[in-house]
Amino acid sequence: MRFATKALRVGQEPDPKFRAVIPPLYQSATFAWEDLDHIPPVDYTRCTNPNRIMLEEVIASLENGRFGTLYSSGMAAIAACFSLLQHGDHLLMAGDIYGGTFRLGEKVLPRQGISVSEFCAHHPGTIADAVQPNSKMLIFETPTNPNLRVSDIAAVAAEAKKHGLIVVFDNTFASPALQNPLDLGVDIVVHSTTKYITGHSDVIGGATVTNREELNYALFEWNKAIGASPSPFDCWLSLRGVKTLSVRMKQHCSNAQAVAEFLLAHPKVAKVHYPGLAEHPDHQTATRQMKGFGGMLAFELETVADARRVAESTKVFLLAESLGGVESLVAYPPLMSHATMTEEQRLARAIPPTMLRLSVGIEDPEDLIEDLRQAIG
Repeated sequence: MRFATKALRVGQEPDPKFRAVIPPLYQSATFAWEDLDHIPPVDYTRCTNPNRIMLEEVIASLENGRFGTLYSSGMAAIAACFSLLQHGDHLLMAGDIYGGTFRLGEKVLPRQGISVSEFCAHHPGTIADAVQPNSKMLIFETPTNPNLRVSDIAAVAAEAKKHGLIVVFDNTFASPALQNPLDLGVDIVVHSTTKYITGHSDVIGGATVTNREELNYALFEWNKAIGASPSPFDCWLSLRGVKTLSVRMKQHCSNAQAVAEFLLAHPKVAKVHYPGLAEHPDHQTATRQMKGFGGMLAFELETVADARRVAESTKVFLLAESLGGVESLVAYPPLMSHATMTEEQRLARAIPPTMLRLSVGIEDPEDLIEDLRQAIG
């Protein structure tokens, strides 16, 4: 089956008793055993649940992966990947990465005896200089949050494999509709299913997908032990959302392209970050690597006062954290996604205080452009 068909059919056959087309919600904490000699496939929802199994199957299928594990949040999925590291190990983390991942690497992992250093994913050759004898894992993302840089996934993965590293990739910004990193040599793909996979801003969740059975087993067992499990209802809602992922992403991409082109031509906009623009430094890489340029973009205004005024003046774009829902959002990274970083750290990653990040929804693009026009002035 092709992508859009898999999103609707994998793991979602009509239930055997009543033939319901939509899978029922298994809102039960526990499941009865028939006897002590046969352990049932599902016995306790902290460990797994029928709705969770369905969603794990469909997300793994969309990523061209064999194994999927779900979590209560995207950060829980990242933490699960880091649980593969032990005291004394070293992690290579891309400098251009989501603020929550940065927080884990800077504040939590060192307390567990795991050292962390940065590398530049846009220059895979820097990996060799950053690797240490105790390096075990590398993590990166693309397009990056919030400045939408695009690195060559296959090149980064290949370089990391030369040094025996487990390669973890956060595919949240693109979604499996636009790129499939496992096909490019990545070991574990991570998603915040809160975002495009669910697509309706009503669920918090996360996922890992891999083709390596031993990694999936370790991730699943960590999740079971820690209890970072998603609820049945959250899984059911995400199953509903993922059905329209293909069609939603087409509109997100189309709308974001229109908004980016409008901003690029606006005299009061200093810079636009969107890989669908020919002016973007990674446009060719994105064209080769992605099936679409995504619904995320960022732009810079002349002053901090301008950025704050625009963020507070939009009417269709809602001032809010998160991304990937059907509604359009405007965010201010210094106070939201990257608030953990110091101003010096943000500036080193090309995140100035004049930047706004847009999650472009599926509204009429003309309404979105008119809203930005009136806000920018």
